[in-house]
Amino acid sequence: MAKKCEEFISGLADYIDGEIEPELCEEIEKHIGQCNNCRIMVDSLRQTVRLCREGKEEKLPPALEEKLTGMLKKRWKEKFGQA
Repeated sequence: MAKKCEEFISGLADYIDGEIEPELCEEIEKHIGQCNNCRIMVDSLRQTVRLCREGKEEKLPPALEEKLTGMLKKRWKEKFGQA
């Protein structure tokens, strides 16, 4: 992605939620109308948000939950130390 694309990425969550000023919204819409990579990213983010809001909670298989929890704890300790 070009530099222009990188500028939009940081504001995509606010764009999806409709929490940015109209001028910036128009600029983003113009860009995603011309940039296939950003359009795919926005569409994927919208779909993810929709699924999270509408989806029901699913229980992870115990082995996967244990592995994810261990990985998150390890990374937390690496980043923030023992708390």
